[in-house]
Amino acid sequence: MPDLRRYAWLSIAAAVVTIGLKGGAYAATGSVGLLSDALESLVNLAAAAFALVSLTVAARPPDADHAYGHSKAEYFAAGLEGGLILVAAASIAYAAGARLLDPRPIESAGVGVAIALVASGVNFGVARVLARAGRAAGSPTLLADAEHLMTDVWSSIAVVVGVVVVAATGWTVLDPLLGLAVAVVIVRTGVRLVRGAAGGLMDPVLPEAEVARLRAVLDGYLGQGVEYHALRTRQSGARRFVSVHVLVPPEWTVQRGHDVLERIEADLRAAVPALAVFTHLEPIGDPTALDDIPLHRGE
Repeated sequence: MPDLRRYAWLSIAAAVVTIGLKGGAYAATGSVGLLSDALESLVNLAAAAFALVSLTVAARPPDADHAYGHSKAEYFAAGLEGGLILVAAASIAYAAGARLLDPRPIESAGVGVAIALVASGVNFGVARVLARAGRAAGSPTLLADAEHLMTDVWSSIAVVVGVVVVAATGWTVLDPLLGLAVAVVIVRTGVRLVRGAAGGLMDPVLPEAEVARLRAVLDGYLGQGVEYHALRTRQSGARRFVSVHVLVPPEWTVQRGHDVLERIEADLRAAVPALAVFTHLEPIGDPTALDDIPLHRGE
């Protein structure tokens, strides 16, 4: 598994840079929309720091207390990021509501817009890098961080448009209204991330495409007198797990059956990356081999 912590450090660096840029844009303009953008970057920093911790824990090898590794730590990072987004949304809504009651003109709009666009460019570039690395490694932490940064990019663009319109028309009430709109948008992202993290902790099955590849491998052995059943899969962070019962002719020796299992396991691992394989050997035609097909014996 590649070391994903360098991407968390990249996210931390981007958050520090954008906090400075957006804070400067708010100081120059007094726009509550740009203030909401700066607050979201603070959330980005906190989320990136926790992502670094989670990726460090997830990278630890299995030990006596965690025989299947620590990969589920990534879901905590994704869930916390979603929770922090909701906190940021509440803060943004509060600031926008106060400004809605007391609208103020925007100053130095050109400077603020230029700074905000630079910050958005930084977030966009980092989000693309994180998304690519997250998909390649199957990391929910990096994918959540990338999604959050892209939400930040689009909300920043909306805020910039609002600042330009307010500066051109003098309609000051639009600024806090856009701040409220940003809060609504990022609430949806926060809820989606929290739900995704909760789902990951529930041991979901592998994606259909990956299961299809596993079945294709197993089906390739059917012509050799080998059968299978009780195929079960689950994912935990970047790790994948599969268990399957392999049935062979009863006249085969234990050694021959073992050799086939070794080839099957190697082929399954080649078909799906980061896969842990558990097989169970059974003789074809033995009725007791069908007793443990249900999820729990005795069902």
